[in-house]
Amino acid sequence: MTEQLFADRPAAERGEAPQPVTQIEIDQRVFDLYDEYCHGRIDRREFLSRASALTIGGVSALAMAQALLPRYAQAQTISFTDRRIKAQYVNYPSPEGNSGQTRGYLVQPAGQGPFPSVLVIHENRGLNPYIEDVARRAAVEGFLALAPDGLSPVGGYPGNDDDGRTLQGNLDQGRLRTDMFNSARFLKSHKLSTGKLGVTGFCWGGGTTNYLAIALGADMHAGVPFYGAAAETAGVAKIKAPLLIQYAENDERINAMWPAFESALKAAGVAHQVHIYPGTQHGFHNNSTPRYNEAAAKLAWQRTIAFFKKNLA
Repeated sequence: MTEQLFADRPAAERGEAPQPVTQIEIDQRVFDLYDEYCHGRIDRREFLSRASALTIGGVSALAMAQALLPRYAQAQTISFTDRRIKAQYVNYPSPEGNSGQTRGYLVQPAGQGPFPSVLVIHENRGLNPYIEDVARRAAVEGFLALAPDGLSPVGGYPGNDDDGRTLQGNLDQGRLRTDMFNSARFLKSHKLSTGKLGVTGFCWGGGTTNYLAIALGADMHAGVPFYGAAAETAGVAKIKAPLLIQYAENDERINAMWPAFESALKAAGVAHQVHIYPGTQHGFHNNSTPRYNEAAAKLAWQRTIAFFKKNLA
């Protein structure tokens, strides 16, 4: 009887770590609040306050909200000391950017090269550990990967997403895009690059991938935007790179842009594929929060690598 009573007590009272909240346990209303928070429409305090006011099954949704905050240490898949890669931070010129130069995380595969190259563009909070891990994932697949930090003109990613989001939001957005454009140019012309350039990005980085497809034209050879804002339809005819477009099913704001984008791509004859992953949330590839959907993320990444290998060979 004593053992049963002990087992019925909360994990924290038993001296055990609580079981993590999984995606299936989180109410869609909390995901929607988190999306507002991630995109800067509400701050962290309001996000947690509004979630705590929600009652789901007679219980406050605050625990669900707290579970969505990123845990980067648990999300690493490729160590920065992995012998298959060599990683370093590099500085390079960025004329007309936010400071005249920028900084990025350059990861090369083992071997002499040259290698096809992939630019990995962060979300709306700077170069956080998840994006660095994505760059390493690309490198172990044989690509020279560069993940630029748009926050380098203001000291770089500050170590937490809240401050990162604020810093990025306060930058000149046109110059920030220029920093990404110059990062693509730097990577494409790097001595270890074959000159074949692919671009991928997530959230803000997905929208920037679409922007670069227009801005770079024939200098970009493949693009894989993850749940990013659509390119401006007036410029779609300038896109020369084939696109592999990845969407989450439950992402109303981004998905609402797709019909017009699709029509413009078809009218311009731009080669493209689109995948909408059932049951997923915006950010489903990011394995640092419960928005992560393992099956969808793995499939999307497999498709990404296969697409780059085909088009950057």
